[in-house]
Amino acid sequence: MNSRGQIFFFTFMIFVVILILALAFAPGLKSQGETIRNSENLDCSNSSISTFNKATCTVTDISLFYFIGGLIFLAGAIATARVVIK
Repeated sequence: MNSRGQIFFFTFMIFVVILILALAFAPGLKSQGETIRNSENLDCSNSSISTFNKATCTVTDISLFYFIGGLIFLAGAIATARVVIK
């Protein structure tokens, strides 16, 4: 097997490892986000909270998507960069 084939398999393994890590982190991050949102101090279900608390609730809600999406994007970028770049 030539070096280009070896690099392809190596980057594919890195892609799979990062993808597995992203999927492994997802349940824990989701439960942590729910715990934060349902705490008495933040009270995201209350409609009369301050703008600061509403922003905190929104950021807490979308942080899981950005973190997991970022890891999946990183894995895809690593996989495609080695295939496209000689």
